[in-house]
Amino acid sequence: MATSPPHTSYPSVPPSGLTAGAPGAGAPVAGPLRHAHWWQRTWVRYGALTTLLAISGLVILALVREETGTEGFLVGLGLATLPVPLLIAAFRWLDRVEPGPWRNLLFCFAWGACAAALIAIVANSFATRWIATATADPSSADTLGATVIAPVVEEIAKAAAVLLVFLFRRRDFTGILDGVVVAGVTATGFAFTENILYLGTAFGTDQLTGGTGIASVTAATFFVRIIMSPFAHPLFTVLTGIGFGISALAADRQHIRRVAFPLSGLLLAMGMHAMWNGSSAFGEYGFFAVYAAFMVPIFGLLTWLVIWTRQRELRTVRAELPAYAVAGWLSPVEPYALGSMRARRIARQYARRHAGRAAAREVARYEAYATSLAFLRHRGRRGRAGADFVVRERELLDELWRRREAARPALDYAARITAPPVPVAAPPWPVYGAYGYGYPATPYPAYPAYNPYRS
Repeated sequence: MATSPPHTSYPSVPPSGLTAGAPGAGAPVAGPLRHAHWWQRTWVRYGALTTLLAISGLVILALVREETGTEGFLVGLGLATLPVPLLIAAFRWLDRVEPGPWRNLLFCFAWGACAAALIAIVANSFATRWIATATADPSSADTLGATVIAPVVEEIAKAAAVLLVFLFRRRDFTGILDGVVVAGVTATGFAFTENILYLGTAFGTDQLTGGTGIASVTAATFFVRIIMSPFAHPLFTVLTGIGFGISALAADRQHIRRVAFPLSGLLLAMGMHAMWNGSSAFGEYGFFAVYAAFMVPIFGLLTWLVIWTRQRELRTVRAELPAYAVAGWLSPVEPYALGSMRARRIARQYARRHAGRAAAREVARYEAYATSLAFLRHRGRRGRAGADFVVRERELLDELWRRREAARPALDYAARITAPPVPVAAPPWPVYGAYGYGYPATPYPAYPAYNPYRS
């Protein structure tokens, strides 16, 4: 038996100057209809962007193949592909709390591998040749190009993708984790193309010198770039992503903060990149000194930061969603289940086992919409919501309501499986529902009458 959404007013936290439920609050203001110019149409923009990336990809492919030769290109391509799935999986894992759409990640990877790599190759080559001509010292030009020019050019080229997602996919860019994922995937694409070039060139050198096995230049390049430092480029650009993530958390009126943090992150990325590239100038063991003293500790610190941020986001979900459970939009146990990655995973597995992959996808979408709703309300309570807060809140609630029959049994099961025993003292976590967690045990509205998982 189907039920209609709750008619009670949902717990809106409107942006400053609007009152929840007031006429016109969050609603679009009627005005004269305007026809969009042809360049403002979505298909034109997507087509132009796809064409730009495709042309960049063909040009960079031709340049790398010319530099390495066909055989070297194929060897470099095969070896450079090895770390890509692991890095993409790691960033996707970080994004599991509120997963962004795959099209954003695909754009970021393509931008890094094609557009950013092309910009870097052309600009670095031009700058190095100009310096060599001006100073008549090619050796110093190469060193200056690697330690000064390359970090600036490459980090700006990669940061452009982060900026584009930040500006044109604002709903998908809401915090630090989004910045880390967008920047990391962009840098993974850039490193992929760069590794093809370096490994293919090393293979060509071995073909000329007869180097083989562990003593070959290819093996040494593979060890340094693929084994020891596959995270180098992502690590640099993640600093830029964190800057944009902090900017996303700022209110619209905080103009200085919204600009200063991305620029600061970009400067830190350039500085760290320059130090990494210049490590060879510190002596025979300069590379290992920089790697041990800076790269590994900073990698550990950033790993801790993103995991801590992810846990904080889960706490936000548990703190914000109970208001919607009280209003009847969610079941009493859902805030607890949605605030636990283990419970979410169990819910998807339960849905897949009892109703197939389609049901599991619906549960995953339900979890994502619920998380977006929690973050939206959190921004509203802190005065950072946009003018479309009420409209966006209602959209998310409607998406949840349409999927409730598939998601609620799975989340109910996950909550019962993962719920800790009721302690004697007051628990330090928010607790919900029929299993000793806060709210009184109330049945789901008309829910037991229809169970899609009943055999």
